[in-house]
Amino acid sequence: MSSIDDSGKCFHKYFSLLLKIIFSLLTAVTGIYFIIGGVKLASLGGSYYYAIAGLAYLVLLASLWMKKRRGLHLSVVIFIATAIWSLIEVGGLSYWPLTARLVVPAIILMLSFWVFPAVSGANGQRNRLSFAGGWGVFVGLLVVLAGAFVPHGKIYNPSAAAEHPEAYASPNKAEADQNWDHLSRNASGTRFAVVDQITPENVSKLQVAWTYHTGRRLVGKEAGVDENTPLQIGNVLYSCTPQNVVAAIDADTGKSIWRVDPKATAVSHVTCRSVGYYDIDKDSSLSQEEKAVAPAECRQRIITTTVDARMLALDAKTGQACSDFGTNGTVDLHEGMKPAEKGAAYHPSGTPVIMGHLTVFGTWIFDHSDKDASGVVRAYDVRNGKLAWSWNAEEDAPYAVNHTGGTPNVWAPATYDQELNTVYLPTGMGPPDYWGGERMPSSEKFGSAVVAVDASTGKTKWVFQTVHHDLWDYDLPSQPVMYEMKNEQGERVPVLIQTTKTGQIFVIDRRTGKPASKVEERPVVTTPSGQNDHLSPTQPFSVDMPALGLTKLKESDMWGITPFDQLECRIAFKSSRYNGIFTPTAESSYIQFPSTLGGMNWGGISIDERDNIMYVNDIRMGKIMALKTAEEAKAYKGKYPIRTMFAGPYVGLKSDFFMSSLGVPCQNPPFGTLSAIDLNTKKLVWQVPVGTVEDSGPLGVKTHMAMPIGMPTLGGPTATAGGIVFFAGTQDNYLRAFNSKTGEEIWKYRLPVGATASPLVYKSPKTGKAYVVISAGGAAHSPDQGDYLIAFSLPDTGK
Repeated sequence: MSSIDDSGKCFHKYFSLLLKIIFSLLTAVTGIYFIIGGVKLASLGGSYYYAIAGLAYLVLLASLWMKKRRGLHLSVVIFIATAIWSLIEVGGLSYWPLTARLVVPAIILMLSFWVFPAVSGANGQRNRLSFAGGWGVFVGLLVVLAGAFVPHGKIYNPSAAAEHPEAYASPNKAEADQNWDHLSRNASGTRFAVVDQITPENVSKLQVAWTYHTGRRLVGKEAGVDENTPLQIGNVLYSCTPQNVVAAIDADTGKSIWRVDPKATAVSHVTCRSVGYYDIDKDSSLSQEEKAVAPAECRQRIITTTVDARMLALDAKTGQACSDFGTNGTVDLHEGMKPAEKGAAYHPSGTPVIMGHLTVFGTWIFDHSDKDASGVVRAYDVRNGKLAWSWNAEEDAPYAVNHTGGTPNVWAPATYDQELNTVYLPTGMGPPDYWGGERMPSSEKFGSAVVAVDASTGKTKWVFQTVHHDLWDYDLPSQPVMYEMKNEQGERVPVLIQTTKTGQIFVIDRRTGKPASKVEERPVVTTPSGQNDHLSPTQPFSVDMPALGLTKLKESDMWGITPFDQLECRIAFKSSRYNGIFTPTAESSYIQFPSTLGGMNWGGISIDERDNIMYVNDIRMGKIMALKTAEEAKAYKGKYPIRTMFAGPYVGLKSDFFMSSLGVPCQNPPFGTLSAIDLNTKKLVWQVPVGTVEDSGPLGVKTHMAMPIGMPTLGGPTATAGGIVFFAGTQDNYLRAFNSKTGEEIWKYRLPVGATASPLVYKSPKTGKAYVVISAGGAAHSPDQGDYLIAFSLPDTGK
């Protein structure tokens, strides 16, 4: 019996020693780190809390080694003071901001309850109360941990939705055609699937119907990013890979019908979001006589551009090259595009948009200097591959052959308005991106703007600019969406809805280019600026439509998974220039928020055309940036990323995501959301953080924990007539379904890898079965890649 008692005492002794060592190390590290960082932060004009708390923790540590029981009282005081400070700074009970501030102090408090009674020789009732207090804090920490697995920050405002929404009034009758024959389903770009079989009541029964492997490259720079949304024409899907391998796939079985590999190679911006589809028999721009004399082959054709700057026309039925198109089915797009060579500095990135018998598409260029390739937009005849017209910001010559370089490009898809015979071009800024001291006047006029162009001639009709003298790479990333809305006078008018990287949504009368929803020119900070550059004194702000994530950051908005990286982020914030959105670019470090990613990116929007609700996802991440001269850039060679940029006195841009050393964004979560906006009331109906850290985490290590913190999102949502919004563009490997009315996540499926693409939803004309298809090639910036095209459907009923 004595031996057992001795063993118990020995275990207790060594366990107490272990707790003392853990407490000492944690408290010492916290105290020293807080003092050093806190003094630095205070010297920058930041919070004094860390310096004071650091000193208090070192006093607490000294109390332990001096065996003073009052150290426990000090620990309680420190925690209570920290909690009060946190609540005041955060402004209430907000889970993620409070967790970052209070978890480590709570752990120190818990250990204090356990170690101080032992070192001070306390016993009896007082000792038992102390240990109970420690276990109470431990239980509280478990409750806090459990709270990390439920969403926080959801907005739900059902009163913002119109009680009696006006009837659908889009230029494209959604009910008339079940095909998904454009990137975003129809020519308007609404990405609304008129499929109602899958509902909130039965979506949980979705199961994999078939899986198709695209065979795309999975390693190396040429692997690219899989952003493809297939087209669905009848019972056939048409898919493309980042290397422009085009395939026709049976819509019910996923079996390959044909596959064409153009052997396209490039190492920059390798992607394919979709292909174009042309049917001569449905082309209203041609007469019956013209249709009658057309050859029997290739009456339905797939039009695709490649990453090495070619355009191909393929017979939609067989995949054979259309011999009457260009040279044996191919047009070389390098013509007139010097200095671009072999697609290295130029290739078409916007999905080919079909306009009657013409197709139009824009360009991806390096944006490194004003000597880069032209940003020209060109239209070709889909029947023969001949150039019909070109639009270039610096040229008033729609039939130019050699195109002026260094002009604003159009890398997102255009939108074609058949009724107004107009194509709408979402432009980028004129290169270089971050210094504009020598930009051409055309870049100042047409950069980061929606430009309306005559679809027959390429002549400019009007221009609406979303950013003046853009120095932030806030080029327009998404397709302008055609719809109808009420203007400021209450009249229902044809509009364009344009999302932006700034988090703003502009609504433009597509007849005139004038705002249909109120836009104000507001003054912005203009100094300091880069050498020999200037900034616009005002910028346009869309004030009636909700802005997403467009918050002016404060020091108290800095975040981290611990107080340590939060303090690091505070110091970085106070060490950098920041004046809110449109903080001037210059040689000293500045914070850009939203960053070059957005805000909203290329995924665009989806609109439920029954009740005029718009769904859009966004990104909330910042960057720390600085222009660098040749001399300054030498210090960074081989150490930190410098984006090459030959712009006046500068050779590059130091560009780092605004993150802590743990690789965690520096501002409060969420870092990405999905939102619903009522286009009748122009109000936010709901917003939810979307995405978990299950497949990502600090230092790039996967947490394997499904904490719905809200992660950066790419790709776009797809709304359906069944009352569901499907979305997959998160940083974790899931396809999700949300209740379109409430934003509630009602189903998710674990994919083999993540997805960056937008979902395709269609009903098979052969079987009548509804399918949801996602191209799962890997989440953005994830090392896990795949070549999956996965279709989901409801189980057969047996009828």
